[in-house]
Formats: sequence, C-alpha cells, structure tokens
Amino acid sequence: MARVYNFSAGPAVLPESVLQSAAAEMMDYNGSGMSVMEMSHRSKTYQKIIDTAEADLRELMGIPDNYKVLFLQGGASTQFAMIPMNLMKNRVADYIITGQWAKKAWQEGNIYGQANAVASSADKTFSYIPDCSDLPISENADYVYICENNTIYGTKFHQLPDTKGKPLVADVSSCFLSEPVDVSKYGMIYGGAQKNIGPAGVVIAIIREDLITEDTLPGTPTMLKYHIHRDNGSMYNTPPAYGIYICGKVFQWLKEQGGLEAMQAYNKKKAAILYDFLDASEMFRGTVVKKDRSLMNVPFVTDSEELNAAFIAQATQAGFVNLKGHRTVGGMRASIYNAMPTEGVEKLVSFMEAFEKNNR
Repeated sequence: MARVYNFSAGPAVLPESVLQSAAAEMMDYNGSGMSVMEMSHRSKTYQKIIDTAEADLRELMGIPDNYKVLFLQGGASTQFAMIPMNLMKNRVADYIITGQWAKKAWQEGNIYGQANAVASSADKTFSYIPDCSDLPISENADYVYICENNTIYGTKFHQLPDTKGKPLVADVSSCFLSEPVDVSKYGMIYGGAQKNIGPAGVVIAIIREDLITEDTLPGTPTMLKYHIHRDNGSMYNTPPAYGIYICGKVFQWLKEQGGLEAMQAYNKKKAAILYDFLDASEMFRGTVVKKDRSLMNVPFVTDSEELNAAFIAQATQAGFVNLKGHRTVGGMRASIYNAMPTEGVEKLVSFMEAFEKNNR
C-alpha cells in the first residue's frame, strides 16, 4: 500500500528518509549485531547515540552552555506537575491560558500553589492570542507559563509575553524545531517529541541551570526531580532509548535541510498554500485570527456539520488521513509539521477545490 498523507496532530508524520534509515538499521545498528531497541542504555554505543543527539540539538537551536538538555518520559502532561514541583519555590506562578493544554497545566499548578490565570482567550474559543505586553505579573511569581503553539486551536505566540523579569516556561510541543529560537529568552522550553521530532514517549526539556536545584517541593518523587536527571545524564533509569535514537536522526535530517532558518522559510511557504486557499474559499474558512495563525496546525470548517463529515470521509478515502478536528473545536485540522512535504499540502488543496466545486 502507498503511504498516505498523514495530517495527524500527533503522533505525526516523520521524514521518510529517517524511517528508511531506521529500517535499514533495525536488525543491526552500526555493526553491533543488534537493534537499538535491544541495546543496553549503559553501553558505549548507546552513550554515543544520546551524546550525538544532544550535540546536534544544541547546534540546531544554539542552546547556550548554561542550559541543560534533558531527555525525559511521561509526555508533556507529566511536566504540568514536574514544573511546579521543581520551580514553584514561592508557591506562586502565572499562567497564560490559550488552549486546552495551557488550561490543564494551570489546573495542575493549582495543586501545588497559587497558579494565577493572568490572561486567557477562552472567551472566543481560544481563536486568538491575548495581548501580553503589560500583564499583571505577580510580584512573587516563580515563573510565567505559556503553551507557545496551540495544537488544538491553531494559534501561535509570534511575540513572547513580557514577563517583567520572571522566567518564561514554554510548552513548545507542536512547534519544536519549526523555526529559529532564542533560548536565552526562556527559563525553560520543553515539549513532547511526537508532533515534530520523533515517536511518542520522549519529552525534551531545555532548562536554565540556575533553575535546577535540589530545593523541590516536599513529597516530590525522585523521578520527578530535574536535578536527578541532570546529574545522571538523562539516564537515572532506562530512558526511552529507541525514541531518542529516532529524535537524533531527525536532528541530523534538520541539519541536512539547512537548519531552523531553512525550516522556517519552508514552513511559511507550505502554510501559505493552505491559508491562501482558505482565505479565498467560499466553502471552507479558517477559525483563527490571521495574525495569530500557527504554521503547524491549521483548523478549518465549513458552515455545515454534514459537509464537514462528508469532506473528512472522502478525504480519508483519497489518502488524506487524520483531518478530523479536535472534539472541542469540530470541523477539520491539518497538521503540517516539518516532515509534511509541500506536495502533501498542494494535493490537499487540490482535493479541497474539487470538493468545493462538487458540493456547491
């Protein structure tokens, strides 16, 4: 069977060359006589895999020396608790709520201290990013938290909030490595790998060294302490070894594409194909305020639930899969991450044009 165009929000499309390379090494990695899946994480061979992955990520993002890179487990959702357990020294933090995941992080933060919602776009179904230029930042806040790209709602912070000197913590799960980033503007950047980097099961956290201390909240489990993972080179326990190996291959692929500047240009060009069609269409429309649109996740609807359902069914038959929107928004959503080829977006738009013509 031919490969489909996979518009899933995550787990999501991976570069074909990465999959082919992994397939070629499945039975025998680099003359070791075994798969990376079977390999001891304590071996010299695996140590080289994780070290190379970190070095390539540092190079791609220009990560300063005073930031640690941790390969963790538990999905981004575990970070909703791990962040306050490790960073909420004053038991106060400010959250900007621009979607489901930021809301869940804020709710989790409230278990450990006072999590203040200092801005929200819930009033318009998270279809925009609120003005964050002069927020009521709490004087004793330990950090300000955002979800930088909102997978479900298709919004993106194109300008970071003014945190008034407080460390910015950002969940970048669905825009990770899609564009250049100034890491020094953040106290912590983290994200699940399964949207733009690798298979589900790996979380990458990039944390400023001074924020990683042994002073965690009482009762914090050993496995949820950042300093434990830092001190053990992300191998306090068995890491998601195969997932990290695939992430490493994606980092190498990104370097081959020309790095994050090249990816940003590619992603802008690719997203414009779909957004330009939506703006001109009489049947389909985007659901996000134009200036806040994501390059990664594009939600769109028709004016009829029946048409939405018919479109999704016919698109799936035609090989455009996972276009159904999140249940909280409905309609459709095309996730067009780094590994989605331009051809996939062009063919989707051609299919949408034909559907619109046939259903006028």
